[in-house]
Amino acid sequence: MAADTKKKYERTKPHVNVGTIGHVDHGKTTLTSAITVVLAKQPGATTKAYKFDEIDNAPEEKERGVTINITHVEYETEKRHYAHIDAPGHADYIKNMITGAAQMDGAILVVSAPDGPMPQTREHIILARQVNVPAIVVALNKCDAVDDPELIELVEADIRDLLKKYQYPGDEIPIVRVSALKALEGDAEAEKGILELMKAVDTYIPDPVRETDKPFLMPVEDVFSITGRGTVATGRVERGKVNVNEEVEIVGLKATTKTVVTGPGRFWQNLVQLLLTPNSKQKFIS
Repeated sequence: MAADTKKKYERTKPHVNVGTIGHVDHGKTTLTSAITVVLAKQPGATTKAYKFDEIDNAPEEKERGVTINITHVEYETEKRHYAHIDAPGHADYIKNMITGAAQMDGAILVVSAPDGPMPQTREHIILARQVNVPAIVVALNKCDAVDDPELIELVEADIRDLLKKYQYPGDEIPIVRVSALKALEGDAEAEKGILELMKAVDTYIPDPVRETDKPFLMPVEDVFSITGRGTVATGRVERGKVNVNEEVEIVGLKATTKTVVTGPGRFWQNLVQLLLTPNSKQKFIS
């Protein structure tokens, strides 16, 4: 994609990295899609609506019906701009989940109301704690499939106990009842549930502290080449900021080398200045 065709990104709201975590098939990707679809319907919205198959778009993901790779989407509420990481829940892809969780300022833990907490629910809470995800909001999904209110209350109690076991404030964490699938189908009450969830995310997950006054540091998550553009390195900026045409050092197993940033970006948008942005697309002249 040519640089001059990209949308210019202007930072006017606080930027927060969030993501969906939880057991396989509890509805993480469906919820991710529902969030974008519902927010895209709001007055004055700039959010793009992502269909389910636009998020799980790798051939193996479509064939198996599970998320394998971490996927990034973006959306905005009235208060914030979010980069959203949809992490895989299947036990076979836990490494990818860790990569995604390490980028999060906060997480949305998705739990199926009919099933309650399951093995990967527990594992993802443990991993979130180990990589220092500071805050969690719970989306209790598929509530439309449970007729007994007492059963939902029991599931909520189990979730709170599990969170407390791993040093999260289970009694304080918001648990929002949702039906992501119903929201995607346009059900008005389900859409209200999604908006309530995002209100909880807006208020409960704190604004991250950005150390913009320190030297630029970005651990590289992946590297690939784009014909006519050069080498692209992606990762989450840990601190500092960088401008176009600034020189940076590449430090690793091999000898330290220097290169020049030719086009910092985020989600294929141009940035005048890269500032603590998740998976920022850095174009380096090699």
